[in-house]
Amino acid sequence: MITWLRHHIHSLASTVRRLVSAPGATALNVIAIAIALALPLGAWVSLKNVERLGGHVTGNPQLSVFLAIDATSADTARVEAALGQAFAVRRVRFVSKDTALTEMKRSEAIGEIAATLGANPLPDAFVVELKSSDLDAAERLATELRTLPKVALVQLDAVWIKRLAALLRLASLAIGILAALLGVGMVAVTFNTIRLQILTQRDEIELARLIGATDAYIRRPYVYQGALVGLISALVAFALVAGSVHVLNAEIAQLAATYGSEFRLRLPPYGDSLAMVVFSGTLGWVGAYLSVSKHLARIEPR
Repeated sequence: MITWLRHHIHSLASTVRRLVSAPGATALNVIAIAIALALPLGAWVSLKNVERLGGHVTGNPQLSVFLAIDATSADTARVEAALGQAFAVRRVRFVSKDTALTEMKRSEAIGEIAATLGANPLPDAFVVELKSSDLDAAERLATELRTLPKVALVQLDAVWIKRLAALLRLASLAIGILAALLGVGMVAVTFNTIRLQILTQRDEIELARLIGATDAYIRRPYVYQGALVGLISALVAFALVAGSVHVLNAEIAQLAATYGSEFRLRLPPYGDSLAMVVFSGTLGWVGAYLSVSKHLARIEPR
């Protein structure tokens, strides 16, 4: 057990020395992989912040029910009774046509125009607050209300939430596909890098086999190299995304202030960031393992 552990430590140390001895090649390899990783990571960070922003500006959906101009008090009572029996309704506020006109006259923007009106052109209306953000239930209620007599318009004020959710799901799928493709690319880059290492050290590998080295013994430094490059590349990618977020937040702060908000972009939680780093190291390990296994099978002692 001690011998096995010593060899792993020795393999790791020799891998670090090999990477340090060729700083230019190592840096270029790390930067190439880091940029590839930064693309899906940055897109994922953006998506999560859009979801968070959507959560801040969306609440429970509301319904606005507008009656016909010639609706009678009986028609109003019928709609009010239907709303009172609806399970999804939390609160109902009735806005009469006279109240709506009075509020319009108080408005600085259109008060003067409203004062010149002859007859009141506004309808009676109900503003309905729903119990939950279940848009399907809200749409069913809206459909039922549209069938009532003298109901001119039923407006669901949160339909855009459903559209936003669909767009976010589409973006999440696109980011997943991009991450998968770039992950395959990372494995391919690592595979080719290790292949070149093996070709330049073919004589050493043949000599090691002649003195009894196993494939596992020969493989260890290379898989450590793939894993280390993957881990370092993930850290660099995270640094690139963090720097970009820091720069963007300076402008976002000014924009958010105009809306009375303190919204800022946030980086992923530590757990998600650590998982990304570990996953990148795993991809590097896989690429190196596949490359070594394939090329060791082709190397025969001369």
